[in-house]
Amino acid sequence: MTSINPSLDAWREWVDLDRLAAWMDERSLESGPIQDPRRPPGGTQNLLLQFRRGDRTYMLRRPPPHPQMNGSQTMRREARVLAALEGTDVPHPPLIAACPDDDVLGAAFYLMAPVEGFNPTMGLPAKHAGDPSIRRAMGLALVDGIAALGRFDPFAAGLSDLGRAEGFLERQVGRWKKQLAGYAEYEGWTGPRSIEGVDDLARWLEAHQPRSFKPGLIHGDYHLANVLYRYDGPQLAAIVDWELTTIGDPLLDLGWLMATWPQDDEGELGASIPVTPWNGFPTAQELVERYAGQTDRDMEHMDWYAVLACFKLGIILEGTHARAAAGKADTATGDRLHAQTLSLFRRAMRWIA
Repeated sequence: MTSINPSLDAWREWVDLDRLAAWMDERSLESGPIQDPRRPPGGTQNLLLQFRRGDRTYMLRRPPPHPQMNGSQTMRREARVLAALEGTDVPHPPLIAACPDDDVLGAAFYLMAPVEGFNPTMGLPAKHAGDPSIRRAMGLALVDGIAALGRFDPFAAGLSDLGRAEGFLERQVGRWKKQLAGYAEYEGWTGPRSIEGVDDLARWLEAHQPRSFKPGLIHGDYHLANVLYRYDGPQLAAIVDWELTTIGDPLLDLGWLMATWPQDDEGELGASIPVTPWNGFPTAQELVERYAGQTDRDMEHMDWYAVLACFKLGIILEGTHARAAAGKADTATGDRLHAQTLSLFRRAMRWIA
């Protein structure tokens, strides 16, 4: 997700430390003053605040003070998922406690244990930067993470109400075409005609849609920017940013990874997630092969999921361009994301060619 780039002290408007401490007292979560509150590196639309209390370090996550619709609902969903993943082989931040109500901090929030790890898009440690074999293992470990998530049974874990599995694939193209058409409300937007391949991709997706799938839990935004790696090796430390998690077809997570995976042979990175140095990382096809070795899902239509991911992500990014055209978002950001949209659609058109 896009960072809102708040000032260093903006979190003080988001979190009342006295009210937070009182809430923690009621749950016997250490005692004494909250110390060393600070925002960790990086940024998302939601607030992350790390602090110490007693002998323990916590990470708080909550929506912004003027959140988009369902900000508290998103926090409640994330907390439920993290709680359900406890004891599984899916790497995730350990949940400590959750507040589903708005009366403490003005929005739902939860506390989790900090994860010792680094995000590769913010730079690789010397150990990882200096060894292509470690970077290859990092790419394979990334696939192992969603393969584990794909094996997780959300229905047995009581998460069946997180999404509607019935008709999930059938809804996708129409939903995202409708979203793209909705951008017409922004005056100055050039419209779908500026995105080559919209209609062609929509027709292809509808004509080649898999007839069935095995429902499961999907992350919804799975790529290199939403994971943490261990400092001592190539393994995942945690999958983070669960705000788009839902019940659906887990193969879409793999398609999303393919859509955002750098492929130098195309001559452009587009909406790919950059990591430097890149040599050593496996190819997109190797990611698919790695996943296939760990699942009983039908992989025959994997190209369909990759094309759908390009289609969906491109339309999401185009929303910022449309808002920028109407003066409701930064122009440079809108232009950059529009270029990424065009690149995603070109990538998808090459795949169906």
